[in-house]
Amino acid sequence: MFPERFSNLPAYAFPRLRALLDVHEPGGDVLHMTIGEPKHPFPAWIGDIIAEHMAEFGNYPANDGTDGLRRAICGWVGRRYGVTLDHDAHVVALNGTREGLYNAAMALCPESKGSKRPVVLLPNPFYQVYMVAALSVGAEPVFVPATRETGYLPDYAGLPDEVLNRVVAAYLCSPSNPQGAVADEGYWRDLIGLAERYDFQVFADECYAEIYRDAPPPGALAVAADMGADPERMVTFHSLSKRSNLPGLRSGFVAGGPESVRRIKQLRAYSGAPLSGPLQRVAEAIWADDAHVVENRRLYGEKYAAADEIMQGAPGYAGPRAGFFLWLPVADGEAAALRLWRETGVRVLPGAYLGRESDGRNPGKDYIRVAMVAPIDEMTRGLTALRDCLYT
Repeated sequence: MFPERFSNLPAYAFPRLRALLDVHEPGGDVLHMTIGEPKHPFPAWIGDIIAEHMAEFGNYPANDGTDGLRRAICGWVGRRYGVTLDHDAHVVALNGTREGLYNAAMALCPESKGSKRPVVLLPNPFYQVYMVAALSVGAEPVFVPATRETGYLPDYAGLPDEVLNRVVAAYLCSPSNPQGAVADEGYWRDLIGLAERYDFQVFADECYAEIYRDAPPPGALAVAADMGADPERMVTFHSLSKRSNLPGLRSGFVAGGPESVRRIKQLRAYSGAPLSGPLQRVAEAIWADDAHVVENRRLYGEKYAAADEIMQGAPGYAGPRAGFFLWLPVADGEAAALRLWRETGVRVLPGAYLGRESDGRNPGKDYIRVAMVAPIDEMTRGLTALRDCLYT
């Protein structure tokens, strides 16, 4: 009666965490450092835009995004990456990128390849929607370790031909969640070249692209364009959740070749959940403004510096190149998270909850993920408690 394809899914990360921790009393004032929910201020003028367009709550919103929103997205892509996109042919607005990361697989992944079951490649650890998307289209998810030895990025090229010949899509998150690794231009070139050689699409999750220490991470679209790759080869996803501290707005976009975008639009005409009209107006203004992003990055710069100072000397510590997570090595992630909760009241996420066992090993097992989203004084208190509890 019920589908088997989801029968072996573990509980989602945060219900698992509650089951692990909430049967125990916290050892101090509770501080949440688990979920990547940005807490920096967003632009104050957002409320004025919503008020100005309140009447649009009475209308059905544009399913693919208003003309103005899609033009604003294309304008940002041009400023950020130097890539020219057509707002009708290359872009679809999303109700948060998780929707797009799932529906891209539904719209674009074929039922078979070479008369065999298709494969979708995933970094391991990974954002959990990648796996569910692969299972939903009947593909085999192949988990490729993204570890210290591989620079925390997956070595897709190292897979055997038997696997690569069945690949229809490969997810890649850069800057990566949870490790904060950045795919440089060479990595993107190698991955796009691999996709050209074995005829699959790259799903580039770049939602953390505007949070970085020094140089901005290169964009997948820009590298693909510079290579002269097939425009359908690259499908990229961006969000206002991290860039603009607006996770509750649920606004993102997907960009790709005209045929990929046409197919995504066709699916969303049936199953999409568009952003309401007034919020699309907000998103249009937010994508057009870069000043608040610069200030947001400055605040994260202060947090990088504070984390480096506090964690200096902790075995295996390496501050992230980008994003707002610390990926900290421990003897056992679950044991460390439980000890930290019981002794200090600080909540962190065991790394195993973001990974999947492959070849007998979960590459997240010996890590914890720590979100640096709280105000800096709270973050400093939490990291100090964590260091003293787990590393001294």
